[in-house]
Amino acid sequence: MIRHLLACASVASSVVFLSAAPAVAEFELGVYSGIQTAPHSRITGELPSGAEFDELIGWEGRSFQMPPYYGLRGTWWTSETLGFGLEFTHSKVYAPEDEAEAAGFDNLEFTDGINILTINVMRRWPDLWADGALTPYVGGGIGVAIPHVDADPTNGDDTFEYQFTGPALRLTAGMSYDLSERVGVFGEYQFTHSRNEAELEDGGNLETNINTNALNFGINLKF
Repeated sequence: MIRHLLACASVASSVVFLSAAPAVAEFELGVYSGIQTAPHSRITGELPSGAEFDELIGWEGRSFQMPPYYGLRGTWWTSETLGFGLEFTHSKVYAPEDEAEAAGFDNLEFTDGINILTINVMRRWPDLWADGALTPYVGGGIGVAIPHVDADPTNGDDTFEYQFTGPALRLTAGMSYDLSERVGVFGEYQFTHSRNEAELEDGGNLETNINTNALNFGINLKF
């Protein structure tokens, strides 16, 4: 858990460092959690034994089990409506035991994160309502998947490590509400897609495309 928070802090620091922009701009740091799910996807590959597998997995999200689902987003609003930034999301998926066994695994999960890191572009509409406190926004980003691969073949050594596995993207739409000039809250829907090509211990590989759907609730701090 601590290493995830350190990673998030690093992301936020990078945003601040890279944002050497005019003083009239606004930096916004958002922290969120919520309910995250993932639809079925197919896993394919080769076990260390040489046996090939191709199985449809009904991933489980289990958002509130440790380690929990969470995210951190830093946005530099260069104008009233346009922003750029970085976002880190620690989402996760578990393969049901029977489906993992059908593919040749005693256990298969990405629960120290299908960690998604993206560069975002954001658009908001602060004057859509008269008082300006409730602001709709949308955003999108591209980046990389850095999952913690936890794959335990029935005949073979456990793979238990972080890997760069492929490209990722995210789409977001939500509403924020200002409690003060410095603090706000928000709710949003977020979709992520990641292509994962993992290497297994002692040879073999695993490929799967994972989509997540999430309802996020969080706090924004403005600087």
